[in-house]
Amino acid sequence: MWRTWTQSEKRMGLILILPTLITILVIAIWPVLRSFWISLYDVELNNPAKTEIHHSYGIDMEKFVNIFPLLTKNLDESSAKADPQTKQQLEEIKRKAEQLKAVLDGNPQFSRQYKQVDDILFDGQSVPDDLKIFKLDKAQADKVTGEMKAIRQQLAEMTEAHQLTDNTLAGLSNGLTESLIQPNFVGLKYYEKLLTGGRLWASLTNTMIFTVVSVGLELVLGLMIALVVNRSFRGRGLVRAAVLIPWAIPTVISALMWKFMFDGQNGIMAKFFAQIGLVSDMGLLLTTKWGSMFAVIFADVWKTTPFMSLLLLAGLQMIPESLYEAAAVDGASKVQQFFRITLPQLKSTILVSLLFRTLDAFRVFDLVYVLTGGGPANSTETISIYAYKTMFAQMDFGQGSALSVIVFICVAIISMIFVKLLGSDLISDGQGK
Repeated sequence: MWRTWTQSEKRMGLILILPTLITILVIAIWPVLRSFWISLYDVELNNPAKTEIHHSYGIDMEKFVNIFPLLTKNLDESSAKADPQTKQQLEEIKRKAEQLKAVLDGNPQFSRQYKQVDDILFDGQSVPDDLKIFKLDKAQADKVTGEMKAIRQQLAEMTEAHQLTDNTLAGLSNGLTESLIQPNFVGLKYYEKLLTGGRLWASLTNTMIFTVVSVGLELVLGLMIALVVNRSFRGRGLVRAAVLIPWAIPTVISALMWKFMFDGQNGIMAKFFAQIGLVSDMGLLLTTKWGSMFAVIFADVWKTTPFMSLLLLAGLQMIPESLYEAAAVDGASKVQQFFRITLPQLKSTILVSLLFRTLDAFRVFDLVYVLTGGGPANSTETISIYAYKTMFAQMDFGQGSALSVIVFICVAIISMIFVKLLGSDLISDGQGK
């Protein structure tokens, strides 16, 4: 009877949390799995042959039908105006192009699809998805690739030797080669490349320095502010509101503001730091490695310390005042009360605050992107900035997705460390002690 009731209760508990698990799977886990899947392929949006995931060889029919007739036509026109030696070479290239077309026409399906796509393009319509790609087997693909590369190389050599008056033929041969689609599965190549390269570890080092220093300073300063505004004094509400102003300002706006103030020529903060001897020259703050890192950390501490103090203030207000009264009766000093009452009672709040801020700081992007752009010379480039540059600036979605997965793994490790080493009592609420 007891066992049946317990099993029924567990089953009901699983049913109740099932919607939450599904939500987490859809919102959090599925994007990571999708990113991991893309990271196994060489996907580059600036390369027409690699904009999608391909598992087999094929021909981009729209591109091939557009380029091949132009190539043969230009070969004829250039041959008609060329000297005898160049004419002979161009005729040889045309024969190779015709052989290439003959190899493909050996498959009746290719001929039919070529004509269908040609008619559709002639009418100015869009090519349907089912006609865009013609699949090839490995033997056909190798033969076609060899023919295309031979044509491209010969035309490139003739262009370099100034046998051709312009680059039209060379450009058309390049386009024809790009119409060949190859499987772009690379497995774990990107992970191996990133983990054995220096840039990933440099960006991780920058991220860790930024995270540890900024979060540490924010914890100390935030706790000091929280202790002050937790006291009763005239105008306390106004002070609390004023403290939160930096946190309320959008990060991009505050980063741009600090960029102006750290400017090496007219920045008021740069001039102030130079006058008090913190830096030897105003221009060092945004043009040197440690100067830029100092500027980024300083701006982040100014921006986010109010958030830390707000969380800690909530924890302070949960501590019963009777504990301090009893400690005062026993003769405990303010310092003893802080270390024996305040800090132990704030342990869970500090854990949550550190966890939130550490994860947020580790994923920092907008502040660094606006303030330094990751420079100078990538000296303040964080892992998120690196992933952004790879994925959106270079359009390398395969490698960028691999970086995204690495960021997720780092965040998961940080979370597990916090929970495992510091948060067991937070989860169990003291059960088992």
